[in-house]
Amino acid sequence: MKKLLAIMSACLLVFLGACSGSNNTNTEGDSGSSTESGKTEVVFWHSMSGDLEKALNEMVADYNESQDEVEVKPVFQGTYEEALTKFNTVAGTKDAPTIMQTFEVGTKYMVDSGKVQPVQKFIDEENYDTSQWEENISNYYAVDGEQYSMPFNSSTPVLIYNKDAFKEAGLDPEKAPRTYDELQEAAKKLTKKEGKKTSQYGFSILNYGWFFEELVAAQGGLFVDNENGRKGNAEKAAFNSKEGLSVFNLINDMYKEGTFYNTGQNWDDMRAAFQSNKVAMFLDSSAGVKSVIDNAPFEVGVSYLPVPKEADREGVIIGGASLWMAKGIEEEKQKAAWEFMKYLSTPEVQAEWHVKTGYFAINPAAYEQDIVKEQWEKYPQLKVTVDQLSETKSSPATQGALISVFPEARQKIVTGMESIYQGVKPKEALKRAEEEINRALEIANQ
Repeated sequence: MKKLLAIMSACLLVFLGACSGSNNTNTEGDSGSSTESGKTEVVFWHSMSGDLEKALNEMVADYNESQDEVEVKPVFQGTYEEALTKFNTVAGTKDAPTIMQTFEVGTKYMVDSGKVQPVQKFIDEENYDTSQWEENISNYYAVDGEQYSMPFNSSTPVLIYNKDAFKEAGLDPEKAPRTYDELQEAAKKLTKKEGKKTSQYGFSILNYGWFFEELVAAQGGLFVDNENGRKGNAEKAAFNSKEGLSVFNLINDMYKEGTFYNTGQNWDDMRAAFQSNKVAMFLDSSAGVKSVIDNAPFEVGVSYLPVPKEADREGVIIGGASLWMAKGIEEEKQKAAWEFMKYLSTPEVQAEWHVKTGYFAINPAAYEQDIVKEQWEKYPQLKVTVDQLSETKSSPATQGALISVFPEARQKIVTGMESIYQGVKPKEALKRAEEEINRALEIANQ
């Protein structure tokens, strides 16, 4: 476990720019069982910063005022990686938090750690109806039929495009490309040259492993063997397949055509390129849609992830994070934490969360709330992100991979993507990534 955590600590900072980040260094985690008011205290470690932290704190304050038995104390712990490192040092002690927010790629680590109490225990004890949760979200955090954590802030990738640029290029702004062929053709028409320089590129993908995983899963492809690590520990990478190769070929072909812009690894740089008309189409997180619309000086369109024309669309894998309950703490605190989790799952609370943050509602009934209907009227693009998720087929591909070395694996994919720009052939780039991830899996399994 220490070796795995060291690997995670070394790799994760690359991937967290879009999710969290703050200079807040408060790490207090006093986990006394009750407050001065007599309420049971629930310490909630999280990695939400900026406007997300504000929304979270408001939600917690509303809960604390709504009843007189539980007092939830939200404590920012830095990035997901930083918070996980801190959790590992205090888990099982009196300083452990009651609730821990962990990103989706930390799922395998949390399951294997033995330091968490699966929420399935409380689901079973009161026959709680989990069917009210969005299945394509909760499935990620279920292993062997057991719900380990409660889904919380959830997002998926989408295609975002400049509708004004579409009109100018003679493309239908209401009909975004759904296949790779359509994407390539649209990108050619959207790419503008000024002399020898390109003033506008057709398309871009951030050099980030998450997008590769999603594009592979959208075609029904697996990332690792053993049903994406859900039927036993993954032993080998499975992405060096026709699905994986189609993704690398797409990037390679478009880069050679001069229609693909290499934005690097920074989310802000990618969005800035779009907003400044440097790029006409790109992939982004559904949680970033509202912000992109608000900041773009043109009309923004949102659509599903494209797939090869011969592929049957499977859908998308959920990203984001979930809430875990610590093991080895007083049952009174665990029950109090469960009450808070149930509160978070209600349609009213999820509606507020969706509107304020752009994350999905884990309870689809939230979308029937007036506050959401009003928001969708103003931002119809948000409904597109929800439709893509709801139309996702449940399969090992869309359930997502479970591997303990996920952060390292993502970095290997990034290296492979970047090597394409240096002239490495897609097959070779994919093979190198496969071999390196296989070595990492072998070490982890030992």
